[in-house]
Amino acid sequence: MNSYWERRACRFAAEGEGLAAVCSYGMPQFYNRLIDWCQRLALARSLRVPPGTRVLDVGCGVGRWSCRLAARGARVTGVDVSATMIEQARRRAAARGVAARCRFLAQDLASLELVGRFDLILGVTVLQHILEPAALRASLERLSSHLSADGTLILLEAAPARRITNCNSPVFEARQRGEYLRLFRACGLRVQRIGGVDPAPFRFWLLPHLPRIPRLLRTPALAAVTLLSLPVDLPFGRLAVRHSWHAVFVLKPVREPS
Repeated sequence: MNSYWERRACRFAAEGEGLAAVCSYGMPQFYNRLIDWCQRLALARSLRVPPGTRVLDVGCGVGRWSCRLAARGARVTGVDVSATMIEQARRRAAARGVAARCRFLAQDLASLELVGRFDLILGVTVLQHILEPAALRASLERLSSHLSADGTLILLEAAPARRITNCNSPVFEARQRGEYLRLFRACGLRVQRIGGVDPAPFRFWLLPHLPRIPRLLRTPALAAVTLLSLPVDLPFGRLAVRHSWHAVFVLKPVREPS
């Protein structure tokens, strides 16, 4: 899996905003732009942080969330398994003038080891790419161990309310939402809030059939489902939690009884 992300980073991380490296692999720019918009809207409420907030951005990719949080005055640590992603994140932080408030490290989440704890830990579409149950459990335990006593863990993941497997791949799994909820409890985390992201079903109806569509028709088909999704996902994504393909989990550590 680590080599997959390094290859992807080498190919796409330096292109424009690097969305092809961190959003949907091999998709046109307009498609990844919609994903980015939906994620920004879904996370806007949770990422209003005061200056000085200690933030850990896991699976930071090219630093799109790290740079945004650092621009608001947060002190950000970004980690990613890909050294090329980390290199791009450093370059982009410097270009935006926030490098002094960022540090970027190449680490695997399942064996994450950092000094100190964080007020906010953010992971955007990271766990859905960890396919082995033991590695997934270890990753969540490492996140929980790096969270301050009053800290918040925010995860945006593919987590449909009902089990859907026809979009899964060798590098991606859309786990049923209930699986995540059980795992959070087992790792000492309680759910404070769940938000929606993208309830419009059109893109996810199309994706399993995309390889069988003639190449010349793929981009028009993607454009059509993207346009159909816009008036649903952008204004209503946060509210239609039950029907959303992705979910934002806002988590807190379980406090031990005194």
